[in-house]
Amino acid sequence: MIEELRSIGLSDLEARIYLALLEEPEISGYEVAKRVSVSRTNVYAALRALTDKGVCRTIEAEPVLYDAVPIAELIRTMKTRFDQTSRLLLQELDAPPKKAASFYSWKGEQALRQAMDRVIANSERSIIVDVWSEDFQAMEEALLDAEGRGVRVIVMTIGKVHTPLKEVITHLRSADWEGHISRKFSVLADGKAALIGSFGKTVKLSALETDHPSIIELLKNGFYHDLVGERIERDFGDALAENYGKDYEKIIASYRELLA
Repeated sequence: MIEELRSIGLSDLEARIYLALLEEPEISGYEVAKRVSVSRTNVYAALRALTDKGVCRTIEAEPVLYDAVPIAELIRTMKTRFDQTSRLLLQELDAPPKKAASFYSWKGEQALRQAMDRVIANSERSIIVDVWSEDFQAMEEALLDAEGRGVRVIVMTIGKVHTPLKEVITHLRSADWEGHISRKFSVLADGKAALIGSFGKTVKLSALETDHPSIIELLKNGFYHDLVGERIERDFGDALAENYGKDYEKIIASYRELLA
């Protein structure tokens, strides 16, 4: 029995003490030490460990008496603890490992267009695009294909475009927009994959592809503010212009150097 008791987590001395307590319940530490022929110091240390493990119980007396927990109760308790620990380990460790966010850089027109087409083609539920009207044509065909297979496509354009896509939000340009040397774009697919880049004659075409949660959240926030702003402008445009000036000049005037 010693080996079997050791297999459930008892030391050799703890196993011998447990068997002794089963044979003679409610005995003192002194009596236990005599039965197992081990010094009282070591026996008392083992008895404390057994008590902490719930393997034996103490009876307040003078001296303190010790009693073994019946083996059936002990096994049921251990089984319950094992089952609880097993469930916790399976929940925490059996899940797919969490990989670090990825960042990929694409440069040049061909690489940029291939990345856009791939991200759009692999979307399953939704695509949110923010793009200048000059560059919309580069992704329109892929977006039409996605919408045709049931993906919800929402396009926000800077400048007007003509397209059969169902959901297009147009932002009219102010004069300040014309001086931009690069034209940014973003594609958010299924709320988890992002492609951010820029077009422009004076800058090399480039894009960053990532699934980093901070970038995803940034694009979602941008979409949220665009939706809210577009609806407010549609419903209260005249009042906004009267209170804040054309293109909200009264609001942004003191911050213009930061937006340059």
